Amino acid sequence: MSSKYTIGVDYGTESGRAVLVRLSDGAEIAEHVTPYRHIVIDETLPGSGMKLEHDWALQHPRDYIEVLEQSVPEVMKASGIDPAEVIGLGIDFTACTMLPIDEAGQPLCFDPAYADQPHSWVKLWKHHAAQDEANVINEIAAQRGEAFLSRYGGKISSEWMLAKSWQILNEAPEIYAIADKFVEATDWVVSQMTGQLVRNSCTAGYKSVWHKAEGYPDKEFLKALDPRLEELAETKWRGEVLPLGTKAGELTADMAARMGLAAGTAIAVGNVDAHAAVPAVGVVAPGKLVMAMGTSICHMLLGSEEKQVEGMCGVVEDGIIPGYYGYEAGQSAVGDIFAWYVDEAVPAYVLDAAKQEGVHVHEWLEKRASELKVGESGVLALDWWNGNRSVLVDTDLTGVFVGLTLLTKPQEIYRALLEATAFGTRKIVEAFHNNGVEVNELYACGGLPQKNRLLMQIYADVTNREIKIAASKQTPALGAAMFGAVAAGAASGGYDSIVDAAEKMARVREETFKPIPEHVAVYDKLYAEYNGLHDYFGRGANDVMKRLKAIKEEASGERGE
Repeated sequence: MSSKYTIGVDYGTESGRAVLVRLSDGAEIAEHVTPYRHIVIDETLPGSGMKLEHDWALQHPRDYIEVLEQSVPEVMKASGIDPAEVIGLGIDFTACTMLPIDEAGQPLCFDPAYADQPHSWVKLWKHHAAQDEANVINEIAAQRGEAFLSRYGGKISSEWMLAKSWQILNEAPEIYAIADKFVEATDWVVSQMTGQLVRNSCTAGYKSVWHKAEGYPDKEFLKALDPRLEELAETKWRGEVLPLGTKAGELTADMAARMGLAAGTAIAVGNVDAHAAVPAVGVVAPGKLVMAMGTSICHMLLGSEEKQVEGMCGVVEDGIIPGYYGYEAGQSAVGDIFAWYVDEAVPAYVLDAAKQEGVHVHEWLEKRASELKVGESGVLALDWWNGNRSVLVDTDLTGVFVGLTLLTKPQEIYRALLEATAFGTRKIVEAFHNNGVEVNELYACGGLPQKNRLLMQIYADVTNREIKIAASKQTPALGAAMFGAVAAGAASGGYDSIVDAAEKMARVREETFKPIPEHVAVYDKLYAEYNGLHDYFGRGANDVMKRLKAIKEEASGERGE
């Protein structure tokens, strides 16, 4: 019997990647990356050359289609597989990445009449220019006691759909008026493949404040923000919201020809990159926390009921795995902190030594840091180099070192930073666990677990939990492919549920990281000290970080005058 396959397409910040996956065992047969031609548009608009303001981050929707036209045919060519054997396709995306479309479903930036208007383009997830709107949303939601606020750790982000939609209304009312809908890029790309637009429960829940039972925030709240927003949910955000794994439609003949696939191939509803990774490591039930580890960490967990947890970034029914509540939390800098130390603070002799040994500076530091005993350096750090996402939800917090002496070595500082991020994860694990959302074991995927063994052992020791590592380096794409298999269904050779798909297609490495009891005992002492510093600087006892920031802004303002 011939094998069946699906394709997962993972849309990142700078490129898109297609991975061809075999259904019987999840083996990744071929992959191909297409860099976006326009990458991130954050200085000037293509064509007109109009200068963009600070904190803008746009993209060109045409780049997304090029990924389908280039990477999908390439994986088909490399594998030599008959297109008839590919039964489904799923995609995942960074989010919230949103755009205004016209009645025909086309981006407004494709229309020459609006191409020189920045608000007609795709706003990438890291477009932060709607912060003013986000501040007012949070203020009014808190004043009115809106129930949805606690589901998102008390704050709605400037990155999300509501703040971005309101920014368009405030700064380009003509674009707001002419737009038929505001949609997530993941839903728009799916619509381009199928000819019909549907919304997915993951981005709707985590990025558009949608609730399965209650829907979007009500008219009264939207009107309190701005009377012109009263009908937003029924107009610009309208459209069916479908659970993950649902078939959005079938590949049109036109797109099939451009992608080298068969017309009629099942296309799954869109998904978010980190969330797609959860079933790809085999997590389809509660009690298992998945960490997507890279420059930052996204922590994802399943629960059987909706609980309030301090600092969570969202709890969404059907948000990760249909049938469960999906919880999300996060740390806003992890790999970025280690990179900061290597790029900005490592002494020249370390760079020279690493060069002589022919290893990367990270490897040099990791090797020496792993020779230290737990607690030997006497150095402790707080991991707030980019603020705190969970559990404090405060972007104005900054980093701390305690215990430095004239004898402190670079590897001791490096190890303290690794440990600080592990303590931050333990804080999140405990917040869930103590609020009735169990965390019994950890799973890790992304770039960091593949590279840094010491880091993973520290996380196991600090959390006192076994950690399993994804076997795939393309975990979100594998997860997207799995949802493609569910969209196709068992009758076509796929699977009827993501649980069935995960049983066959998910892969973790055989080797796991287990806590070492004597390390756990010392880390408990260090974590108690971390906790003391965490609450002292983070919960208002000493706002020195915010005062320093204010002094800094005042000084840089004077310097700029």
